[in-house]
Amino acid sequence: MKIIFATGNRHKLSEAQAILGPEFELVSPKDLGCHEDIPEDGNTFEANAEQKARYLWDRFGLPCFADDSGLEVDALHGAPGVFSARYAGPQKNDADNLNKLLDDLREVPVHDAQGRALRTARFRCSIALILNEECHVFNGTSEGEITLSASGNGGFGYDPIFRPEGYTANFSELSAEEKNRISHRGRAMRQMADWLQQQTR
Repeated sequence: MKIIFATGNRHKLSEAQAILGPEFELVSPKDLGCHEDIPEDGNTFEANAEQKARYLWDRFGLPCFADDSGLEVDALHGAPGVFSARYAGPQKNDADNLNKLLDDLREVPVHDAQGRALRTARFRCSIALILNEECHVFNGTSEGEITLSASGNGGFGYDPIFRPEGYTANFSELSAEEKNRISHRGRAMRQMADWLQQQTR
């Protein structure tokens, strides 16, 4: 089955393809000649994901899905949230976003005097899949904390400063397989993959 994934990010495309497996052929909007920015102005991850998926469905009429994901930092009252990709501005630059987040947290230590974690955060992901005109939503969460500085060369976005719960390494230091296993997007994607497998049996 050919499915459009509403992303221009090749990292995300390859992550999704690895999880969905060879039965599904993922293509990006650019692969189909769609180069415009897909609108996403909802106030939740789920609303943004569905808006993007509906845009592609209306244009191509093919099975499609979109994800919206972001980082919620407790010390920043849930920011950057739905603004994660453009936290430092409309240029959507990963390095700028990461540096702004570290700067916003510069006065927040790792632990308080009682040893409680102060830089707790989570990645959230919502995926909206449109198949036969019906929209199905899948959600995933990965709990963790924001480290004091960036480390590792893998991943993208905020991966170099996010340490998942129960690990001593950041997302950017994990193998792609390990990250897919525990990441918010990986969890949501596996839910979608399981559901799709059931539909195509």
